[in-house]
Amino acid sequence: MSSSLIMKRLWPPYKQRNWPLTFQQIKRSYAAPASAADKVEHTALYDFHVQHGGKIVNFGGYALPVQYADQGIAASHLHTRAHASIFDVSHMLQTYVHGKDAIECIESICTADIHNTSNANGSLTVFTNSAGCILDDLIVTRVNDKQLYVVSNAAMKQQDMALMEAAVAKRKAEGKDVSIEFLSPKDQSLIALQGPSSVKALANLTKANLQQLYFMTTIISEVAGVNDCRITRCGYTGEDGVEISVPSSKIKHVTESLLQQTNGNVKMAGLGARDSLRLEAGLCLYGNDIDSNTTPIEGALAWLVAKRRRAELNFPGAEIIVNQLKSGVQKRRIGLKLSTAGKPPPARSGAHIYHNNVEVGYVTSGCPSPSLGFNIAMGYIKEELKQAGTKVQVKIRDRFYDAEVAKMPFTKTNYFMKPK
Repeated sequence: MSSSLIMKRLWPPYKQRNWPLTFQQIKRSYAAPASAADKVEHTALYDFHVQHGGKIVNFGGYALPVQYADQGIAASHLHTRAHASIFDVSHMLQTYVHGKDAIECIESICTADIHNTSNANGSLTVFTNSAGCILDDLIVTRVNDKQLYVVSNAAMKQQDMALMEAAVAKRKAEGKDVSIEFLSPKDQSLIALQGPSSVKALANLTKANLQQLYFMTTIISEVAGVNDCRITRCGYTGEDGVEISVPSSKIKHVTESLLQQTNGNVKMAGLGARDSLRLEAGLCLYGNDIDSNTTPIEGALAWLVAKRRRAELNFPGAEIIVNQLKSGVQKRRIGLKLSTAGKPPPARSGAHIYHNNVEVGYVTSGCPSPSLGFNIAMGYIKEELKQAGTKVQVKIRDRFYDAEVAKMPFTKTNYFMKPK
């Protein structure tokens, strides 16, 4: 392979969109072209968002609020950190996999050790391809021995459905007991209630024992008088909170009931705050920070490749990934803190990283941190420069600004963990 091809593989000129923190920029970035207007889908909460002043954009083919009229993105971000916010994430793909061979089936396309996961517990994992690269990140919950609940990214919905369907079809052809059920947003909605007072707000509306519902565990319970709601202690903000899967015919009622819980000080929040919250928490956005050209090891996600799976080598690209664990990689995902000197603008996706006047990496996500008061970013850098504290420069609009490699998360996470 030529040196030019190697550099293209290591430092591709990223063009993917990133989340600016002004509504007009986001609207320009995500608004669908006129020819695609008729393809935009609505979640069951669409009218509710509009009635509550939601500023709607086309995100991955869904009309979703990027913010609300009562507060800007930064204010919404800070409210979530201090109190609680509701995010409509109904566009995400919810899937059930059934049958005594469901675990073996889904393990064949991801890196998680579902077999040794306890019932009612889940884990973050990734689908991989034959090159060991990431096709999507997702949460797989082992409901029981014969049922899995999977939540994956909306932008990769068609790919993920095809991937899981193919895995199921292969096992069925072998006489295995497995079937798959994709939940339509028209029938089943999903909201994320996030923030330190989120569980307090939910507690008055459910009989579930939330004090025994730890991070990444799940339960079926009544919520606000609605039966068969799935409550999972998780979220993508770094805060304590839950995701609640609710029949779409009842989602407006459940959402309104949560907003009325004054002890939780709950407000609606949009995609803008969700993105800045996840970046502060050091969490990846698929398509920006990880993609089908990135392995879990390059993406600093080696912990997603379970020990048993490394030994058995029975998922796509396993040998490549295990070899990288042993031999190392040439680039690594890292965090960046920009110096406040010179009042630098945010480092957006595609900005180049330099060390001693040599280009050594690129930014994949970046924004002003509402919690910290300075600009943060995430990106990739040459392996030998990944250590926290390494001084670098980021080129933004043809100017160089000082920065340093930083540990992630940028802010303390507050997950409700089970005592050890």
